[in-house]
Amino acid sequence: MALAVTTYSGCGGGLPEMGREDYTRQAPGGRRGLVSGLVSGLQARSPMSSRARVILGKWAEDRAADELAHRGYAILARRYRTRGGEIDIVARDGQTLVFVEVKARRSLACGHPAEAVTGWKQRRIVSMAQHFLTRHRLHGRACRFDVVSVLCPEEGPPVMEVVRDAFQAS
Repeated sequence: MALAVTTYSGCGGGLPEMGREDYTRQAPGGRRGLVSGLVSGLQARSPMSSRARVILGKWAEDRAADELAHRGYAILARRYRTRGGEIDIVARDGQTLVFVEVKARRSLACGHPAEAVTGWKQRRIVSMAQHFLTRHRLHGRACRFDVVSVLCPEEGPPVMEVVRDAFQAS
């Protein structure tokens, strides 16, 4: 497993805005609806709203694709979707197909971003990669699974790590 760390001051601007948004709505007659109560309860436990996580994730995927292209990868697909989920980036590094999972976090409070690629997530990525290979008739090609972790602290520039060959298909 190879690890490369980049401090990213990056093209494409700074960090996305992560302001907390209030998704609660008043029901007719001034009552709070069930859904709004659930949403506000979730927000109380999570420091980022789901929309902010989506924005951060897309921003991190864009920066990861830029970084991989800068390192010589040819980006073949972004957000490749199957019934089983989504592969963030499919690329080619020389003759090797690379399936890339991008993980971003604002802090290390919940652990390193790459730690979120659990065994369950790895099996799903492998399954989606098999789908990609079958759909594009690419069986027999050399494949690799990389993880790009992006840490976006409140202070300082984002730090990106590219972990080559992060896990194996088993």
